This record gives sequence, C-alpha cells and structure tokens, in this order.
Amino acid sequence: MPEALLAAPALHHVGLVVRDLDAAIARYRALGFGEPEVVEAPEQGVRVATFLAGTGLVEILTPMDELSGVARFLESRGEGMHHVAYRVPNILAALRTLEAAGYELIDREPRLGVHGFPVAFVHPRSVHGVLTELVEVPSA
Repeated sequence: MPEALLAAPALHHVGLVVRDLDAAIARYRALGFGEPEVVEAPEQGVRVATFLAGTGLVEILTPMDELSGVARFLESRGEGMHHVAYRVPNILAALRTLEAAGYELIDREPRLGVHGFPVAFVHPRSVHGVLTELVEVPSA
C-alpha cells in the first residue's frame, strides 16, 4: 500500500476462518489467550470470537449460514488465514488513494464492521492474494 495511506501503519487484526468456533476458542485459550469477545453478525453471516493479542487482535470467524462469503471461502480453501486488517486514520481517504493507485476495491465506501468500526475490503488480486481489510478506529 502507498506509504501516504497509513500515517502510522498498524496491524489491527488477523482473521482466521474455522468450522467449529467453540473448538477454536478452546484451542486458543489453551495457547494462553484470555477470554474472547464473542459476537454474532447475522447481516454478515458470521459468528466471531475476538482475542486480544499484544497491541492487535486475533479474530476467529465461522459461518452462520452456508450462503455467506465466509462459508464459500471455508468450502473452497478450508480453515486458516482469511484476512489481514490494518488500522487507517481516515478510511475514505485511504479508499480514494487506493482507487487512484489502481487497487481493486471490494468496498468503494466503508461499511460497519462486526465491532462497529467503519471497515472496507481490498480484493486479494490487488494485494498478492491476501484479502485486506481497512479499519478506521477513533483515536482515544
């Protein structure tokens, strides 16, 4: 991504897709992670467990229905890495910068993410095969 896009590049979270969320939660707890926040996002067709991991997060997703994008991903690629998310100071400016640079955007406008922050996705074809999420988190 262009350097100007991220004033202070920061990993926000990594997203992993699994078939059995409860089993994944147990595995990550055994690795030493604390209690996750678990939310359902029926509008996105996912159930999500989010663990604190240093200054970032690990987000584990499982599909709630077989028609969701996450369900299709799981069916075609299996369990594992789903996406990487980066914190951006201004998501609209980031999207305009990427679009002008020729990136293929999944979202041309931000939408509300699972945790209520504005998010937008960049197509994996534009980022070397990695589904990339931009997250605008209000400054503290």
